Amino acid sequence: MAQVKVFYEPEMELLTVFWQSPRPNQLCTELGDGVILIKDPDSGEPIGMELLSYRPGDARFDSVSVEIGAAQSAA
Repeated sequence: MAQVKVFYEPEMELLTVFWQSPRPNQLCTELGDGVILIKDPDSGEPIGMELLSYRPGDARFDSVSVEIGAAQSAA
């Protein structure tokens, strides 16, 4: 089972979610509306995300979907 780590810094209004371990040289890409995708620098695989200007109840978090694991094919 995957372990998800969530960090909330209320004074900075920053919510960070990692579903893999942070990397020393991770890459960050802003997707728009203050949503930052964090990727592994070698594989480009998403490992986490940040929400800027986050406050509890923020509607943007409802629009983020993360699926972990391999897709199953229909037999």
